[in-house]
Amino acid sequence: MLLNKNNINKFFYVFLTAHLFLWTLIPSLTNNNLPLDTIEALAWGSNLEWGFNKHPPMSAFFPEVFFQIFGSQDWIYYLLSQIFVVISFYYVFKFSKEFFNSDLLGIISVLLIEAIYFYNFTTPEFNVNVCQLPFWSLTVYFSWKIYTSKEIKFTDCFLVGLFAAFGFLSKYLFVYLLVSIDLLFIYLIFIKKDRKFDFKYLITLEVFLIVLVPHLIWLNNNDFITITYGLARTGLEQSGLIDHIKFPLIFLIKQIGLLIPFLILVWLLVKKIKFRISFKDKKLLFLLAINILPIILMFLTSAVTGSKIRTMWMTPFYLFFGTLFVYLFQAQINIKKLKPFMIGFIFLFFLSPVLYAYVSISKEDKRTDYPGKEIAIKTQYAWDQQFNSKINVVYGNEWNAGNLSYHLKSRPVWEGFVEKEKLDQLKDYMCFDNVCVGSK
Repeated sequence: MLLNKNNINKFFYVFLTAHLFLWTLIPSLTNNNLPLDTIEALAWGSNLEWGFNKHPPMSAFFPEVFFQIFGSQDWIYYLLSQIFVVISFYYVFKFSKEFFNSDLLGIISVLLIEAIYFYNFTTPEFNVNVCQLPFWSLTVYFSWKIYTSKEIKFTDCFLVGLFAAFGFLSKYLFVYLLVSIDLLFIYLIFIKKDRKFDFKYLITLEVFLIVLVPHLIWLNNNDFITITYGLARTGLEQSGLIDHIKFPLIFLIKQIGLLIPFLILVWLLVKKIKFRISFKDKKLLFLLAINILPIILMFLTSAVTGSKIRTMWMTPFYLFFGTLFVYLFQAQINIKKLKPFMIGFIFLFFLSPVLYAYVSISKEDKRTDYPGKEIAIKTQYAWDQQFNSKINVVYGNEWNAGNLSYHLKSRPVWEGFVEKEKLDQLKDYMCFDNVCVGSK
């Protein structure tokens, strides 16, 4: 089906369905075990709290909901991940077509980002990065409605606060988007004085903080463990003077590298790279605030602190890059000459799952080759030879113990690492390879 003005909505839903189907089917057929981060989320979900040692709670909540409904069926968690991606695509499309007042430019904005690594190859692994995606797009969408409304609506402010809180509870790096949007509003209200301050803006902050209260209490009670973990991941404590230059440069090079397929599609779309930038353009200011400013802030974080920015942390940052580039080059887009763009898009659309399947099948030392199901069967058999009780608790790291929690039919609760004090409280227990299963 070729894209034209008369079939845009139909094409869009065919695209979403094809993406959902392909990226659920391929990993389901080629992986023997769920990826590390998904198993980790399921381990946390077996013992839901308002936070965990590495991350806030949202990425564990959704897999646990699906587990309670569907159980240990791997394809369900690949589907869950694609649902999050598809929701984010939907709101990028909804935002973009309202932004341009054009369904065609709206769908092109989405098709462009399908070429970005974060929205294809890495999506089968449901994790904190994927968990942010729908909340990132929803926060932007309703912030745009506030930005363009002559009369600020209570519902829009409420929804921005709610989705912003959900995004923050998925991963703290969501704050880079929130700071960027806030800086835009501060600039327009207090510096440029293009708009008046409205007390309804405070609704957003109030809702955001109210939703966060349980997590903040948990953080305080657990010595801010997730924050210290995040800082440790940056290598901040070991950073030297050279790191303030090296890591920002590595960060920039990686960002350019991962955007190459996207930029090829942009080139096929416009051919001639020609655009003008006016900082008086309010639409452009908004796009720069949600696309470029968060990346600049991340770059400055690395430059000032000398910390290492991991590539996957940037997953949600490029959701609206298609919209930005379409806006910059819309004068060069010839809707009658979309064929090269569509050929490039279709090629990349099918290339990614083919490459994923090849890597998954050809390499045999990946986490997704781990025999989690077989180990669970052997563990259950060994347990049944010794005890009559039910396995209802498991200790160990999130990967080995998490796999047992997921694969064992009794769905034992993961309760952290092995400690003698914990084992002494069990009625029966059995340990092997730094993992213990037991019955309370």
